[in-house]
Parts: sequence; C-alpha cells; structure tokens
Amino acid sequence: MAKRRKKKLPRGLAPVPVLEPNAAGVDIGATEIYIAVPPDRDSQPVRRFATFTEDLMAAADWLQRCGIATVAMESTGVYWIPLFQMLEGRGLKVCLVNARHVKNVPGRKSDVSDCQWLQYLHAVGLLRASFRPEQQVCAVRSLIRYRESLVEMATVHLQHMQKALDQMNLQLHHVISDLSGTTGMAILDSILAGERDPRRLARLRDPRIKATEATITKSLVGDYRREHLFTLGQSVAAYRHYQQQMAACDVEIEQMLGEFSSATEGGPGPLPPSSKHRQKPRRNEMRFDLRGHLYRIFGIDLTGVPGINALTAHTLLSEVGRDLSAFRSAAAFASWMGLCPDNRVSGGKVLSSRTRGVNNRLARALRLAAQSLFRSQSWLGQYYRRMRAKLGAPKAITAAAHKLARILFHLLTTRQPYDESVFAQQEIQNNQRMQRKLQQQAKAFGLQLVEITPS
Repeated sequence: MAKRRKKKLPRGLAPVPVLEPNAAGVDIGATEIYIAVPPDRDSQPVRRFATFTEDLMAAADWLQRCGIATVAMESTGVYWIPLFQMLEGRGLKVCLVNARHVKNVPGRKSDVSDCQWLQYLHAVGLLRASFRPEQQVCAVRSLIRYRESLVEMATVHLQHMQKALDQMNLQLHHVISDLSGTTGMAILDSILAGERDPRRLARLRDPRIKATEATITKSLVGDYRREHLFTLGQSVAAYRHYQQQMAACDVEIEQMLGEFSSATEGGPGPLPPSSKHRQKPRRNEMRFDLRGHLYRIFGIDLTGVPGINALTAHTLLSEVGRDLSAFRSAAAFASWMGLCPDNRVSGGKVLSSRTRGVNNRLARALRLAAQSLFRSQSWLGQYYRRMRAKLGAPKAITAAAHKLARILFHLLTTRQPYDESVFAQQEIQNNQRMQRKLQQQAKAFGLQLVEITPS
C-alpha cells in the first residue's frame, strides 16, 4: 500500500513556531471534560473524563505522564474551578482564558475539536491568561459574593412585607423611612402577635422618627386579612433569617481578613482619622471595623481618596487583592476593568470608541464612587462636574471612575498616601483654560472682561 504524502504548505508560508511544546487544551463541561495533548505524547491524544473527583485525579495523572507543563481551559461558569485547583496543586501552569478569545473558525463544532483548538492556540502562544488573584483573596471573594446574594434575598422578602402591607392598605412603609428599622419591626411584630389598635401600635414609635404619632396611627388603619397576615409573617421570619445568615458571614469574613499579613513590618502605624463626615450605617453594612482591617492589609488609607469608602476599598481587595504586579501600568489596570475607550479603526476612520462591555464588580464600585463626587469640593469633584457639563453624566461617570482607578493603582504600587496638593498645578491650568474660554466668549459678543483686584 502506497504511503500518503504529507501536504506541503503553499509557497511563501512557513509553519507556525511552537512556543509551548508541553501544552494541553481542556474543554470544560458540567458532567464531562475533553483533554487534548500533543499527538506525539500518547497514542490517544484526546481523551474524555467524567467530572467526579477520582476522574479529575486520573486526568491530572495522565497529563503528568504525558509531560504536560501548562494547560489552557475556558472559564465556563464555575465548572472549571475544581480542575483548576487540582492542576494548580499538582504544579501545572493553568491558563484560564476568556471564551470570546478562543472562538474557532466556522465549521463543525464538537467537544473534541474545541479542546484540540485550545491546545493548538496555547502551543503557538496565542492565548493570554485571565487575571486571577491569589487563593487567600479568592476565598474572601467567594464569601463576599455569597453575602451579596444574601442581601438580595433579604431585600426580596422586605419587598414582600411591603406588598402585604399595601394589600391590607396599611401605609406604614410610606410614613417611616425604613420598614426594617426599630420602629417598623416593632410594629410588625405587634401586628403579628394580634394587636390591631392603631393607637397602641403607634406608641411603639421610636423618638427619632420624624413622622408624628398621629400620622403613624392614621397609617395603621386598614383591612387586616388572614391571607395577607400569613404572608407578612412568613416574610418577616425569612427576612430575619437572612439577617442572621449575614451576621454569621460577617464573622467569617472578619476572621479571614485577620489572617492577612500586614503590608509593612510592624504594621503601618495608627489609623489616621477619617476626613469624611460620619454617616449613618447602611442597613446591610458590615458590623465590624472594616476600615481598620483594610488599612493594615493595604498599608495606606484608601478611604482618604474622595468618593472611596470602606466598601469600595473592600471590593478592590476581594476582586484584585493588594498585589497589582500583574498589570504593567495604570492604563492596563483601567483597561482590564473596561474603563478605557475601545477604539475600532478601519480605513483610517474611527468607527467606534465606546468602552467594552465588561462585567466587572470593581468597575461598578468605582462608577458608584465617581457618581458620589457630584457634590464633592475636592479636585476630583471639580473634574467630575467639568466632565459632566462637557460629555454628559454617563461618560463623566466613566471618566471619573477611570481617574479613580489610576489613583488607586498609584497609591497601592508606591505605598504613598493620597495628597490633594498634587493636583494644584492642574487646577491652575484648568482655571487659566476657563479664563481664556470666557474671554473668547466675551469677545464674540463684543464685550471685554476686566479683572478687578480686591481692595
């Protein structure tokens, strides 16, 4: 039987150099995974494994027998986490890639072709690993995201409580600011205990409530129906259950934060006093000294930056950590969060400069921080208002969030406290630019500006 000739490459084309000869590709699924290794490593270079723990251990053993040093896999849901941690524990370099970056050419698609395509792209060096912080940070991040889900579920049951009151025409939640506060919960407990007299219920009013006792009495006259009272009782019990779950979660988070080492030897020194006005604690805020833990971990007080509070700084810790060496510059850090223009150029023309649609929790936190700068008298507040007048609110929020990201990157990489005087020169230049603009506008109307010196 005649031997088949190998196809030759077209003239002028050279084979793609292999940069990672010991690379493998993994296609992740909920119940099974497909792994591809170089063809010269095994007689069956593509194998299928179940997702049971012993099967994943068998897959890791097979990869080590094949001499694999690095593995590429897609970030599919949460199914990649067990295999990722197992391979990382075996000493293999795991490259977690974005599914958008590894799309195959049009044609037949299967699990086998997907893992082979991943193996090829990783072998020729065309894949870039997604950022993943250290394991200690990932542990805190898991609890933080779980706590966010608890907050959402508690809010749903609070809405059920409000709906039950509306159906009974009880306007209590419209005359007090917080139904889950001291006054609201005391009145709801008394209603569920059988009390129907609105005057007795109104006497449970906390003295700090702005609404008068007469107003609360009027709001508690309604139609107490059995089915709505049952719904109200179930919602109150469920809301309190999730509040207890959040309290237990806060205890565990505080213990994990206490296990972080200090950023400097001997500690960063005493915590400087907060420059911001003390506000009333939010309903779902963590009930421990979060700012003190963050100051010890980061080595600097990030809450000194206008717009940045303890929750924003904690989001930075749980999503990125305190080591930003994975980002080559502040611009790369902002681009990772999708806070930079994503220019699309074709034929010498800019087709689009919109920011990328990135689902990043830290970016959302910085956008909320930027939005809070509207009334700030700091340089960042002036910058946000200037961008808002020039570009509109949405773009101004993104621009201010980008500025905050660059400032945080500088503070964490240099360990220098925030200094507002650094922007003094920029403020002088901004004032000069505004004066020139006013002079041009006055000249267009045939007017002249005269500088008046104070006597």
